[in-house]
Order: sequence, then C-alpha cells, then structure tokens
Amino acid sequence: MPVPFDSQKIYYRTPFGAVEEGTTIHLRILLPRDLHTQRADLAVKYDYDYNWEYFGFFWCGTFDDATEIWEADFTPNKIGLYWYGFKLQTKYGLRYIVPSDPYNISTIETSPGRSWQLTCYKKGFTTPKWPVGGVMYQILPDRFNFSGEEKNLTRTDFQRNTDWYALPQWWPNENGEITNSDFFMGDLKGITQKLDYLEELGVSCIYLNPISEAYSNHRYDTGDYSKVDPILGTNEDFINLCAEAKKRGIHVINDGVYSHTGSDSKYFNRNGRYGEHTGAYRDQNSPYYSWYKFNNWPNDYHSWWGFYTLPEVNETDPKFNEYINGKDGIVRTYMRYGNSGWRLDVADELPDEFMENLRKAVKEEDPEGFIVGEVWEDASNKESYGARRRFLLGEELDSVMNYVFRNAILDFCRGADAKYVMNQIMSVIENYPRPVLRVLMNSLSTHDTERALTVIAGEPLNGRDRQWQANQKLSYDQRKRGTALLKLAVGMQYTLPGFPCVYYGDEAGLEGYRDPFNRCCYPWGREDKELIEWHKALGNLRKSCSPLWDGDFVKVTADKNFLSYIRLDSKSSLYCAFNASNEERIMDPPPGYADGTPILDTKLENGKLTIPPLSCAFIINETDRRLSLAYFKTTNFIYTKS
Repeated sequence: MPVPFDSQKIYYRTPFGAVEEGTTIHLRILLPRDLHTQRADLAVKYDYDYNWEYFGFFWCGTFDDATEIWEADFTPNKIGLYWYGFKLQTKYGLRYIVPSDPYNISTIETSPGRSWQLTCYKKGFTTPKWPVGGVMYQILPDRFNFSGEEKNLTRTDFQRNTDWYALPQWWPNENGEITNSDFFMGDLKGITQKLDYLEELGVSCIYLNPISEAYSNHRYDTGDYSKVDPILGTNEDFINLCAEAKKRGIHVINDGVYSHTGSDSKYFNRNGRYGEHTGAYRDQNSPYYSWYKFNNWPNDYHSWWGFYTLPEVNETDPKFNEYINGKDGIVRTYMRYGNSGWRLDVADELPDEFMENLRKAVKEEDPEGFIVGEVWEDASNKESYGARRRFLLGEELDSVMNYVFRNAILDFCRGADAKYVMNQIMSVIENYPRPVLRVLMNSLSTHDTERALTVIAGEPLNGRDRQWQANQKLSYDQRKRGTALLKLAVGMQYTLPGFPCVYYGDEAGLEGYRDPFNRCCYPWGREDKELIEWHKALGNLRKSCSPLWDGDFVKVTADKNFLSYIRLDSKSSLYCAFNASNEERIMDPPPGYADGTPILDTKLENGKLTIPPLSCAFIINETDRRLSLAYFKTTNFIYTKS
C-alpha cells in the first residue's frame, strides 16, 4: 500500500516546501479502505500556540482497490512556523498519521506523534540576484597573501611569523593563555594582487573575516570598527579592493562582529591603550558605557562565553544601534566604501530587533545588499534565548551559513548511509524559503571547523589535544583517497541549491584540524593543481548551467554509498551522481539522460553510465527535459516552483 502522506512529494502536498503568506496549500492523504475512515481532519497549530485548528478532508475517490484518496486545503496567513498532522475517525477508533524517523515516511498510529513543519514567510520576500549562479570565497586576511608592503606600525605587542608555510602559534604563553598574537602579515593589497586568480576560480563574492582594527590575528576582538587594521592596510586599501574586484564581477562582503567588542578597544579600553579616561571600563561617563552590561563596574561584566577579553554588547542600546545601523553608522559606511553586504557573526546571539534594524540599513543603502548569518543548525526552526528565531521569514537575513549541508556531505564521504544524507539535505530544502535556498552559503570548511580534507581522510580528532593536532599530517595514501573524496564533496557543494563558499586554501589542498591548524597560510607555490583545476571546472559549470542558478531539485537515488539528484529549469537539466563506495558502478541513467551530454570526465557509452569508485558524474540534458520531468512527477519529483 502507498504511504499515507509524504510532505516531500507533490502528489501529497503542493506547493512543496516553505510558502509565502496567503498561499493555499493542497494536501492529499491515502488511507486503507479496510480502516473504514468516517472522517479525516487536518490538524494545524501556529508554532507555540496550544490550540489546534481542524480542517475537514473530503473523500475524493480511490487510488487502487485497497486505498482511498482524501483531500483538503489550508492557507497560512501569518508569517512564522506552523505544525500540522492528520486525525482520523475510523471504525476502530481514533487514528493519526505521523512522520516516522528517520526518513520522514509516515505511518498510521493509535496516538499522535511528531508533526510536520510548514514555514510561512513574508509575501514579496526577495533576496539579492547577484549571488545566484556564482561562487563565494572566504578569506582570513592574515593568512591569504602578503603584498610585500611594509607598514609603519606603532604597536609592538605581536609576533611576526617570517615563515609563510609554518604552523600558526598553537601553544599557550607563560600565563597559560592563547593570545592569537602571531601574524603572517597578510593584507588587503595582497588580496587585490590575487583577484585574477580568484576570477579564474569563478569567484563572484569574497567574504572577508574581520578587517577592523583589533589585536588578535583573527580580529574578532574589535578595537575600532571604523578603521581597517593597520597591519592589513588602510580604509583606502579596502575601497580599492572593492573597486578592483567589481571590475572583475566580484563582490565583497565583510564580517560584522556585533555581539561583543574587544576589551582592548576604544569602546571598552580595559588595557588603557586608548588613554586613561576613555572607554566604559575606565570611565562611567564614557559615551560607550551604556553598550555594556556591568554587574559590578569595572571588573565584573558580561563577556562572550566567559572570555574576559570579549565584553558583550547590549545590541538594543540606542547608542550602539545608531553607531552600527544609523545613517552614518558602520554598516552604511563600509557599503559606501564599496562592499556588498555583511556576514553576521553569531547571528543567533543577536536580538531580532537589532537584525531588523541592520537589514533596514543595508537595504536602504543598496537593495541588492546581501546579509548572511552564522547559524549552525536548521535556521528555520532555531530557538535561542527562549524564543523561536525569525531569521528566514523575510525581515532579517537573506541567507545563513549552511552547516547542515556541510555535515551531510562530509558524513557521506565518511561512509554515512545515503538515505540519511539525503534526508538531511531534504530537511533544509523543505524548511527554507525559496528565496533563501537560492543563495544559501554552502561551505565544506570554515575558520571554525576542521579542514574538509582532514575530516574526510584524517584520523578522527576524538578530543585529542593541540600537541597531537600539530604533529598530524595526512599520509600519501590518506591524501590520495582524501583528494578523490574532496572532489566528490565539492561536486555536491557546487550543484546543491545555494551559493558554494570555498574556504581559502581548500581548493589548494590545505589540511588541518581545529583552530589554529585550520588557519594556515595559503600554500602559494605548493598548491594541489588537481584540486584547483577541479574547482575551476565546477566554477565554469555554475556560470554556464542555468539549472544551478535557481533550478528545481529532484531526488533520484539514495542507496548506501550512492546518491543522485537532478537540477532543472525551463532550459535544461543536470543529472548529478555520487559514488562514495570503493567499487565501480555501472548503471542506466534516468530516462532522458542516456543520450545526454556527459561533462567533467563522465563516462557515458552506449547508454550506460560508469562511475569509478570515490567519484561523481554529471550529464546535461537539453533535449528530453519533458520526458524526464513527466517521469519524476509521477515518482519522486520534489522541489519545484509550481
């Protein structure tokens, strides 16, 4: 018998996924005739509401001799999350259709269980057009490229690393503290020098980790938001970087660190660097005093995750909000310098009110300004500080860092079952608004995670200390296998819905465990050429293949170590297959693709597709789209606008 309900198939629910407010959703359930159902109801409640509403289904005929069809409509008229399920009155008493773990296949039970999620977002919500079809590139400025220009620096409280290829300093100082005060002297002019290289990779957006004046090499301890750190250069260097990048069709976005500042800053000034009578720590009459939360001034204050060097900011303080989001605030100033938006550090620790104000500032300055938030979980249903967050409903963010896809892809490369992996992917596609999906920031590595190559091919970290991490390097065999699997992972990263983001050096074969080992310098002159060429090829594919811009998603196969899907739009479609096993796979491609165009070394001969171990395959179909579309609409067509 067919399953009673599957929220990811348009036979049961159309339209699929998140919807604009005011959109009517048509639902269909299939019930066993021998259940003798007398009444079927759709049960719906709005997020935290305790009261369920019930909408009656209509009996609409039979599916087969043993199955009945019931149908109903529902129209959400308020943005937010809805939860829904199905209540049946049968000859045998009350029954409920509930989703069963782990793959969302529904069953009929005697008691209610979990509900399905429905995301309803603001009518007219749009996201910027320019990221669609492009590639993002994340740069930790100290570690990408040094221009060779020596700066006239006044500070002496740092260590300069003269060996570009050395490990960052990872051991604590004599006080047992990690100070992050070693610098490799990467700078903004160094990035400008490498714009041609980034253009060849297909990069259309550079995401810069913080560049404002600070005293650590990562610069998340802001000293002065208004100034570029002197080690990196000047504000004029940033303006020039943005201008030169735009000549090549490359946008720049900055890292906005607004949940805290540095204690060594002109705003807090614990160390006295900015004079004796400035900053909230030294003067209660400071214009910045209201930014901070003191329990007992000056030494007892709220700090980010207990780090005394990172005093927390009260983001709803009017003075702070004006300083950041005002007409002449930090957000607008850097956009006037030429940036195209912001990545918001620890977005789940920023109040909704602050992010709404920031969105207003960005969009007034540039309607195409891009806002990405750091959220590690499913951002559609994230809860923090006792409330459901509203990141993706059309009033705050355009996109988030998509750690859900990252984890799913890397798990697949490490042997996770393809059904589990596809389920993780589909949970995002089902829960996120379409405008967000098209610009999702899809990373495999970041400055906060282990390098993808190490995750895929190295020994699991398992809590080992920094000494162990510092001594690890992939063996020849580990690296060979890891390179093959990383190419597979990047193939998924570049073809799933969203905006792939390459963490600098991943494309060149950098490895490394956690911070600071994931923050080594780009290996100029020692790059893995095979990986670079693979990234270039996929970057070119994203430019030329319109289904990857905002195309529909079709789940085809998820079986053990093999996973495949189709991206398609009105012009063409792309079949993507991934073989994470150690065995070659010879197969018939889906209907309509046997005569398609194989690309990127895909082997398609006499209608048979051969996929070597630890590799992927891609076939473009520009002639038989209607055939494949009709086939998947009757089987498992999933993600569509219509």
